[in-house]
Amino acid sequence: MSKKPLIDLVDITKSFDDTCVLDDLNLSIKENEFLTLLGPSGCGKTTTLRILGGFVTPDKGNVIFDGEDITQVPPNKRNLNTVFQKYALFPHMNIEENIAFGLKISHKSKAYIKDKIKYALKLVNLQGYEKRMPSYLSGGQQQRIAIARAIVNEPKVLLLDEPLGALDLKLRQDMQYELIRLKNELGITFVYVTHDQEEALTMSDTVVVMNQGYIQQMGTPEDIYNEPENAFVADFIGDSNIIDGLMVRDELVEILGVKFACVDKGFGNYKPVDVVIRPEDIILGNPGEGSMDGVVSHLIFKGVHYEMEVMANGFEWLVQSTVAHAVGTPVSLRVDPFNIQIMNKPESEDEKAVTPDE
Repeated sequence: MSKKPLIDLVDITKSFDDTCVLDDLNLSIKENEFLTLLGPSGCGKTTTLRILGGFVTPDKGNVIFDGEDITQVPPNKRNLNTVFQKYALFPHMNIEENIAFGLKISHKSKAYIKDKIKYALKLVNLQGYEKRMPSYLSGGQQQRIAIARAIVNEPKVLLLDEPLGALDLKLRQDMQYELIRLKNELGITFVYVTHDQEEALTMSDTVVVMNQGYIQQMGTPEDIYNEPENAFVADFIGDSNIIDGLMVRDELVEILGVKFACVDKGFGNYKPVDVVIRPEDIILGNPGEGSMDGVVSHLIFKGVHYEMEVMANGFEWLVQSTVAHAVGTPVSLRVDPFNIQIMNKPESEDEKAVTPDE
């Protein structure tokens, strides 16, 4: 039985200076879900988060929270808290004063505030830091304090706007696991904004891929990565080979003049399509052993695998493998039918492809 949505964004439209940032966006967020808004700069993800938090009012549409319309409710009256990339800690206050700030505004008792500070610091593994000033903490520690300050107010939803963007790679990875642990321990809903694909796939229950104010695809990390619904999602999430293809018939596609077996059906016969093949799904062998022969043109060692470019039938294929093939080596390419993803071309491209010259 699926959970009832905690938040519904209904027909949300927002423009800035005559530029439409969100266009009739609809989104449901479930209770205790880790949902990530993912996309390039300017896609509308941060605006969506700020509308959720009450910092931006939509031009049209409604924000429904726990069954109530909160579109016009100010941020401090919503049961949500926001953690920003720049932490926004008060530099003149020590850590316990920073964490207690919202509780004091709510007129909580001194005993209650003391217990909450202790609880929050234990959750973020920073016990004993009460008297330190923010300037004496590392970036990762400051981010944990910003999270601690948000969670002491017991929000139903925690909004996180690229909170790890200022951290180095190793610290980012450590904090990703910390956020997953916190979400599981607190049992609250996380709405997370990032442009980092790996970060989104690592942490999320649900990923919402956005571009130019629209939701391109929404699903589990596995669905988004393995079953992209269009070329934008395939190109944005991880590395991909995206090639023009021709769907000859069900379960048979022609790529660069070579017919490949696939598992997709229902596209019609001799239909122009986009073909997506992930680089890790290409198997290299000796010439003549696969579907297409080529030559290795580039080789890079990436640590856990080798990344190669293989020129075959006029296309430079990106291939990832734990086995290296030296530059200049003749090879063959083979792909399992289940690893060939077929998708319709955008309508304009499709029409252009099949319209005869006049």
